[in-house]
Amino acid sequence: MSAKSLISLTWLLLGTGAGAALAQQDSATRPAVPADPVALLVGRLALERYKATIKGLTQFGDRRQGTDRNRAAIDWIEAQLRSYGCNNTERLHYDYAGPPPRPDSAAAAAARRAAAARAAGAGNQASGGGRLRGIRAHTGVNTDSLAQPDATLRALDTPPSTPGPREEVYCTKIGTTHPDEMYIVGGHMDGIGWGEAANDDGSGTALVMELARVLSAPDVRTERSIRFVLWNNEESGLNGSRAYVAQRQGLQGKEDPAGSGRYPEPKWLGMIQHDMMLFDHGMPRPDGTLSPEQRPEADVNIEFQSASKFAADAQALAWVFEGSNEKYATDYPASVGSHMTNTDSAPFQDLIAAISLRENQRGTEIGAGWDPNWHQPTDRYATYSDKDFLLGLNAAQTTLGAVARLAGASLKP
Repeated sequence: MSAKSLISLTWLLLGTGAGAALAQQDSATRPAVPADPVALLVGRLALERYKATIKGLTQFGDRRQGTDRNRAAIDWIEAQLRSYGCNNTERLHYDYAGPPPRPDSAAAAAARRAAAARAAGAGNQASGGGRLRGIRAHTGVNTDSLAQPDATLRALDTPPSTPGPREEVYCTKIGTTHPDEMYIVGGHMDGIGWGEAANDDGSGTALVMELARVLSAPDVRTERSIRFVLWNNEESGLNGSRAYVAQRQGLQGKEDPAGSGRYPEPKWLGMIQHDMMLFDHGMPRPDGTLSPEQRPEADVNIEFQSASKFAADAQALAWVFEGSNEKYATDYPASVGSHMTNTDSAPFQDLIAAISLRENQRGTEIGAGWDPNWHQPTDRYATYSDKDFLLGLNAAQTTLGAVARLAGASLKP
């Protein structure tokens, strides 16, 4: 029988029961192709779980720092982390005295007017660099309690912030072969605006918690350590992340106690922040309104800061995350931008590679009014649709895929 005839006969047999038996016998003798453990881990993320975690955070209202609702939310987050198996939770303690008093002298008022005039003259420059383009809409922080029509939520958000001690919680997946090195994965749990802070930053907090859940499973190993941090005091000026850097930067890579193999602060390899993950409805219309639907071309924005000392390393890290999105995200693509600003990755950007994931470019899009719920009473769980939540889930898939590969994740047999 010729080779051509043999090939034809084989294909014929594969279409019959005899062919299926031959194929099964062949596959039994052939070594199995190992499954991608990272893909299996990403598959453990689920939209409904992500939504439920955001919903759980909104029971505490806006979680404004320096309030009982903020402290109750921290307790709840820690309890959730422990329930996932992330049992080595710790708290960072620091003090916050409140914002500095605003000078009321005539000279100070004149200086403010001059600064405003200069800002107006350079009004096309976005925060963090870049140029503002396209249609802009109003932005700002709502400070009017009566703008919140829900009386129950308004009452929950009413107690004001007071100066004093602050806390933020974190836990660590300890690496098996390189416990002295780690990636930091963060999101801030406090909010403002007389809403529920569902997107800013319940969406980022829930993402970090979901990654902690997946990677803390008993069958998951990582070669390097991963720390999951839920920052406090972001809205007051990144005070929580700044306190972390001030207290723990000098402890990196030091074994304590000596010879124990324990590293309370492993060496920082990279910092990844998540801040506002849900709303990418496009540019405002000429009247300032936005589409009520998530746009089909929505994307996960991955930003680094081109003016930082570690810009080259941060850019390289950003492209790793873009590649992870290509490989593991199910619905929305990612784009890389160079003007990261105004979030908890900023205190790290001149120390290590630091990037931020979010719904839009922070300076040139969110800063131009592309998210009408930013710091507003409408930042509530009920405001967002499954298409919005799905964008946040795709950011979680992106980060989990990238960090799991960077940290050398595998599954125990």
